[in-house]
Amino acid sequence: MDRGGPSRTALATAFGRAYHQIADHPRILTDPVVASLIGVTTDELANSAEPTEDRPGSGATYRPRRLFFAARARFAEDRIAAAVAEGERQAVILGAGLDTFAYRNPHPGLHVFEVDHPATQAWKRDRLAEAGIDMAQSLTFVPVDFETDSLATELASAGFSRTEPAVFVWLGVVFYLTPAAVRTTLTYIAGQAQPSEVIFDYLQPADTDEERQQLQEREARVAAAGEPWFSYFTPTEIAARLRSLGFTAIEDYSAAQLIDSFIDGPGEFQNQNPHALRASRILRARH
Repeated sequence: MDRGGPSRTALATAFGRAYHQIADHPRILTDPVVASLIGVTTDELANSAEPTEDRPGSGATYRPRRLFFAARARFAEDRIAAAVAEGERQAVILGAGLDTFAYRNPHPGLHVFEVDHPATQAWKRDRLAEAGIDMAQSLTFVPVDFETDSLATELASAGFSRTEPAVFVWLGVVFYLTPAAVRTTLTYIAGQAQPSEVIFDYLQPADTDEERQQLQEREARVAAAGEPWFSYFTPTEIAARLRSLGFTAIEDYSAAQLIDSFIDGPGEFQNQNPHALRASRILRARH
């Protein structure tokens, strides 16, 4: 990550969500804020060339990838809505990056805590002010440098209650962490008052030589950008880790399954699974 602002992948992901707003109909995720946050206009988005295949440089605007970015955000926001309906009043966005849920929050009484590196948050707050995007009183920024700060300490200082249930959203982060760091955060979440849950995406190892080569090429590209991947999990492995921490209700989906669940009619990826989606999975775990 550039210590002066958001990572390149965070910017690319936000651009993919913005492009989704003008390129895909019906939308999986409606986000009227993200384009203003990153400073792009509708005309600039419309003039972006849409790639027709996954290749170096196609990035977040490649349709399967941008649909996954939209779908994972929608999945998390639907889970937050379900939790609010059950009476929960806290949501924690871990590694929030350029997530915009807190500025579109439709749930009165829901307190959103955005956790991220101080430099990323400073850049984001500047952009919010420049774009005239309101910051609701129900939002609290929690600056955390995971190399030096304690998540538990900083959240407590920000007014987060450990004795009340919460939803933790952790998107686009896990694969940049070591397995040990992933377990540390999941252990913290497991200690939250019940019922609480976590939603996160992760990468699974390749099954074939072809998939392995494709994954290695992607891994090399992100490493060259200074954002290497450090962890992969099989669904069986991650479920075992979660159960060992006390999570019992686990739902795990491939990226293709998740996207198709939001698309009316025959699933777009029902009979095909583009390389851009094969390693990606998302789950929710509740205790």
